[in-house]
Amino acid sequence: MHTIDSLLANNRAFVRAQLAHDAAFFEHLAEGQHPDFLWIGCSDSRVSPNLLTGTGPGEMFVHRNIANLVVPTDMNLLAVLQYAVEVLQVNHVIVCGHHGCGGVKAALGGHSHGLVDHWLHAVRETEQFHHARLAALDDETRLRHLVELNVIEQVHNLGKTSIVQRAWAARRRPFIHGWVFDIGTGGIDPLTRMISNDEELLEACKFHRAGLGPAAAAPARPPQAQPAAQAGHASPAPRAGVAP
Repeated sequence: MHTIDSLLANNRAFVRAQLAHDAAFFEHLAEGQHPDFLWIGCSDSRVSPNLLTGTGPGEMFVHRNIANLVVPTDMNLLAVLQYAVEVLQVNHVIVCGHHGCGGVKAALGGHSHGLVDHWLHAVRETEQFHHARLAALDDETRLRHLVELNVIEQVHNLGKTSIVQRAWAARRRPFIHGWVFDIGTGGIDPLTRMISNDEELLEACKFHRAGLGPAAAAPARPPQAQPAAQAGHASPAPRAGVAP
């Protein structure tokens, strides 16, 4: 168990280790940031974006909230998104959810949790939209599917923001991605292909919005040919059975 004093001691050890490896590390870091990625993820303490992706200081701009939501009226999120896209000009925006998400689990239940219930309204709407399909599943599977459906919903919300729409019109960037992290295995699975325009956004989200998300019982479609990645940016194919 860490204490406040141990955190400060760890920081001093971190500084010594970095300077031993690169005496100019902090001087270079202070010159500015040039991240290629914006990560929109959950506040869960087990989901550390830099640790999960092997990125270092200055390589990933980060916004986190409960249940990794992209709410069109959330000024905090919009300010981060605008700065990342228009000033830092990141090439990728990742919405990453995680299995075992407490926020999504709370939205599934019928209990009151206080103020956070207002924040989780968007997750409840997604659950209600897919209720008939989700209700037939056991509790664990229902939670896993709703976590994934929530990610796809937030990818759709992200792509429809005026910030992303303007950037797509001007420079066909950023690419947006929907991922899910499995705390039990440590792995990240893509739920969408790489998206950089409205057509690709519709393709990634249309089955979800039609009520045919990961809980669908129908066999997965054969994989479609993916357009060649631009400028060397490759995107892993989504897992079978998950939209698109």
